[in-house]
Amino acid sequence: MRRDIFQAVADPTRRAIIVLIALQAMTPNAIAEHFDTTRQAVSKHLRILTECELVKQEQQGREIYYSLEINKMKEIDKWLEQFRKIWETRFNQLDKVLSTIKKQKK
Repeated sequence: MRRDIFQAVADPTRRAIIVLIALQAMTPNAIAEHFDTTRQAVSKHLRILTECELVKQEQQGREIYYSLEINKMKEIDKWLEQFRKIWETRFNQLDKVLSTIKKQKK
């Protein structure tokens, strides 16, 4: 089953896992050490992130390492870009209003 990428990142624990593995690949046990939850709960989060293709697994000997799938993160970034443009426009408009108010007070 392929899950929705946005449902996956809606969970704060999964977002925290993404942040952890963005810097380096980690085993499930190493990831679980950063959370006050069970190893099984972390495994469930990793399974969901894997199903969304946000993380990838790599077998190294007996260990499985999870790392961030950057290309999938670009999907999220692309979607967010439309909102960045809206907010930039609004901030620029606010800047103009504040500048006008400041000039009027002088």
